[in-house]
Amino acid sequence: MLLAVDVGNTNTVLGVFRGKDLIGNWRLTTARDQTVDEYGILTRDLFTIASLDPNEIHGVIISSVVPPLNSTLAGMADRYFHTKALFVEPGIRTGMPVHYDNPQEVGADRIVNSIAAFAKYGGPCIVVDFGTAINFDVVSERGEYLGGTLAPGIGISAEALFSRAARLWRVEIRDPGKIIGTNTAQSMQAGLF
Repeated sequence: MLLAVDVGNTNTVLGVFRGKDLIGNWRLTTARDQTVDEYGILTRDLFTIASLDPNEIHGVIISSVVPPLNSTLAGMADRYFHTKALFVEPGIRTGMPVHYDNPQEVGADRIVNSIAAFAKYGGPCIVVDFGTAINFDVVSERGEYLGGTLAPGIGISAEALFSRAARLWRVEIRDPGKIIGTNTAQSMQAGLF
């Protein structure tokens, strides 16, 4: 089995694959101050709850946009899964040419999203990832990463709206049921959703 870890600025997603089948997955808050042991114990507890055997993990791959966590997660892979983690980072051979002025600037999340979209749908394609930032990435017909656009994420935009507008309050980000709100809460929800 393979443990795949996607470390984002806000959330960390874990997935366990048996061959091509995803057999377990979890979304956690990215905790920059957790230790090797805290990540290891939490991950192994999730395996236990899902009736998965951590000893069946023969590989760990990590896509991280939070470099300070990389050594912690490498330590977790070593100590708790007895394997060296492979990091998606500049220099790793993915099979996807990166046509970016400085390929080392492209986040690992953007590369793995583009590879997955091309593998599943072919090209050309546009990949949209709603996270801390909203990423729009473009893949050519031949499977080349061409670049993209980064925009503030919905959570960041909502926080700016709530904190900067004196007469607006915090609302839940959800579908208000109509595009044109007839009260302030619905209007903000329509805009955010």
